Amino acid sequence: MRVLLLGATGLVGRECLHQVVADPVFDRVLVLTRRSLPAEDRAAKVVEQVVDFEQLESVTLSFRVDAVMCALGTTIKQAGSRERFRAVDFGYPLAAAKMALAQGARHYLLVSSLGADPRARVFYPRIKGELEEAIAALPFRTVSIFRPSLLLGDRQERRIGELLMKRVAFLFPPKWRAIQGRDVAAAMLRVAKEDLPGRRIVLSAQMLAWAKGK
Repeated sequence: MRVLLLGATGLVGRECLHQVVADPVFDRVLVLTRRSLPAEDRAAKVVEQVVDFEQLESVTLSFRVDAVMCALGTTIKQAGSRERFRAVDFGYPLAAAKMALAQGARHYLLVSSLGADPRARVFYPRIKGELEEAIAALPFRTVSIFRPSLLLGDRQERRIGELLMKRVAFLFPPKWRAIQGRDVAAAMLRVAKEDLPGRRIVLSAQMLAWAKGK
């Protein structure tokens, strides 16, 4: 199986990269990234291209893959404005989806967010919901959407919310419980390998159950 990975330098994307490289089911992973991968993340089956996502049409790397794993995303603070946030979290994943679909990709796996809703009043879940809706409308044979709650793991920047959630995680029901980025990545690989046709949404509770072997 060949996959295209978007967001390989982020929390979930990097975990996806490590797990794809270690899994013999995948013989090639094509990585589109805004900055070069660290040396420790490069491997024989990794093909990398650093790109300006505003100029995706100039990408020379072939999108001829079986599946697309999209863990691309930012925060409004990092993006600097709502307009830039929408470009990164909506525009880039959708543009890449259309290019991959045109070259024969059959399965799109998207990291979204718990509470994503295109009709939400709050900006963040509304953009996530709009992207879900747009991807699901494309004629992929399979669309798999993953809605994790608060993500935990090693990040370059510190996030106070994550530190607080670690301390009180036991108080929350599974639906809202924080989840490790590696467990989201493992769920994505599981669903990618199953490769069942149709549309599905995988929630945090299911990902946590799989992580515990249930």
